[in-house]
Amino acid sequence: MKCQERLFDILHDLQGLTIAVSGGVDSTLLAYIANLVLGQTVKMVHAISPAVPATATERVKRYAKKGNWQLQIVDAGEFDDPRYRSNPVNRCYYCKLNLYETITSLCTGPVASGTNCDDLNDYRPGLIAARERGVLHPYLEASMNKQHIYKLAKRLGLEDLAALPAQPCLASRLETGLYVQRNDLEFVEKLEAAMQKLHGAPAVLRCRILHQGVVLELADELLSGRNWGTMSIMAKDLCAAEGRPFLGVRAYRRGAAFLVEAKA
Repeated sequence: MKCQERLFDILHDLQGLTIAVSGGVDSTLLAYIANLVLGQTVKMVHAISPAVPATATERVKRYAKKGNWQLQIVDAGEFDDPRYRSNPVNRCYYCKLNLYETITSLCTGPVASGTNCDDLNDYRPGLIAARERGVLHPYLEASMNKQHIYKLAKRLGLEDLAALPAQPCLASRLETGLYVQRNDLEFVEKLEAAMQKLHGAPAVLRCRILHQGVVLELADELLSGRNWGTMSIMAKDLCAAEGRPFLGVRAYRRGAAFLVEAKA
């Protein structure tokens, strides 16, 4: 049995399911399929926060309206948690802990996430919080990785999801040890939106706020494209307007803001 077919069978058996939908490709596709399989018996919960891009929330609302989802939007409260705000190495643990505690307080059935097999190859402290709260991972059970997810999105005609780059939370752009502040996250979102608009298509790029200043990271195809110079100038101007040191442009590196030890 193909892993995609296995996924449908797994979801069919999860009556009373609630799905944590971040707005990225993984959880949005999972919610879309669960709605096809389970209909109005499945509930979607989307948490809003300064760390959640507005485009992600808009995407969830759009899919919910089109699919007539049973959607609840909540504030998981991680910004009230000083452990999260201090941005330690395991910041994601406290983020997911707040999220899953909020979701489990709203439902009586199983809770599922969009975690896939590729996530197991990365440092994901949020998975510890998921395990502690008994959160299920249908993609893992179906042995699906990111490539399977993109292929399934395309097969289902969801071209916007099939073309959507990874969408980690905005707090992932802050170097470990930098206090998570709303104005920094707003700046990250503004700069990245400007770069995406200039490029004109979904692309992998990151605004990294480091202890020394701001770095713009671009995927290889952007660095070799005709707009990267303009992006650099625009990023420098946006940084200057807010009094932020601009450190330049470099190649995209996943998790580049993560430090094994936080700086003092």
